[in-house]
Amino acid sequence: MSSPEQVVAAQLDAYNRKDLDALLACYAADACMYAYPATLVAQGHAAIRERMRLRFAEPDLHAELRRRVVLGEVVIDDEIVTRTFPEGRGSMTMTMIYRVADGRIVDASVIAGTPVLDES
Repeated sequence: MSSPEQVVAAQLDAYNRKDLDALLACYAADACMYAYPATLVAQGHAAIRERMRLRFAEPDLHAELRRRVVLGEVVIDDEIVTRTFPEGRGSMTMTMIYRVADGRIVDASVIAGTPVLDES
């Protein structure tokens, strides 16, 4: 069985490769995604697949890990995420809070900063 840190690291790697199947393999079948603190945005593989399929269509998508904190089953990642926003390419800070059980992410919460567009 993988440690919580290994599961989250594999998830981030799959995210950056835009490998939807590998990403979903890191999540429990009934996993929930939240906008912090408790707004449910996706539940289960089908909903997560659709949400991430749309995100993976962005050509500039990439998450850079700045710091990771592991507290038992909870893993907190501090990231800079580059995205293609409707207004153009830019980045935002994100804090991801994952809870891992039995080798799978059971819930993930995101705290998203304000997007900053690249200068043209």
